[in-house]
Amino acid sequence: MKQNYDELKEQICDICHKMWQLGWVAANDGNISVKLEDGTFLATPTGISKSFITPDKLVHIDENGDVLDGTDGYRPSSEIKMHLRCYKEREDVGAVLHAHPPVATGYAVAHKPLDEYSMIETVIALGSVPVTPYGTPSTYEVPDAIAPYLGEHDALLLMNHGALTVGTDLLTAYYRMETLELFAKISLNAHLLGGAKEISRDNIETLIKMRASYHVTGKHPGYKKYT
Repeated sequence: MKQNYDELKEQICDICHKMWQLGWVAANDGNISVKLEDGTFLATPTGISKSFITPDKLVHIDENGDVLDGTDGYRPSSEIKMHLRCYKEREDVGAVLHAHPPVATGYAVAHKPLDEYSMIETVIALGSVPVTPYGTPSTYEVPDAIAPYLGEHDALLLMNHGALTVGTDLLTAYYRMETLELFAKISLNAHLLGGAKEISRDNIETLIKMRASYHVTGKHPGYKKYT
């Protein structure tokens, strides 16, 4: 069942609060956008902590990032260019989430991709997660850096910056960020124990084929390494 406009705004705020409670964002970090049926977007505003987001603070923008509706003085996140590129590159994307989950972001600042095929759930849900090239925040460098990876990936590590997930809807994008951070935690723990042991290639291929039966949407890179 499709959500109405007010329900969607409430959901965006709920996800913002969850991001803050989980420690994925601090101060004014992080941003969310959702595509509406008419091709316009709802987005979180710049300069506000996700813990204080309320529906009246969200901004309604067009495909160029121009404000169509919103409380006076509120503008979309300075990272909106990155969001809009995701929608431009992928017609199936209905929501974009950017945050700084600590362990996944640790991999991003260490320039280490999460490309181990060692955990069943992440093999199915994500596959490998690359680190995209460095881009100066709020500029077109970031969207240009991520664009080449969007055709195969629903989760990305942004070099020295954070993480990005996309989904057909907001909950899917949010769950992918949860999965990404858990993947990073497990990968780090495995490293401390001597390193993760990969699943066999035959079993990896079997797991990837199971995406259809689990009704997993989005893209998957197959078996792809970045190290």
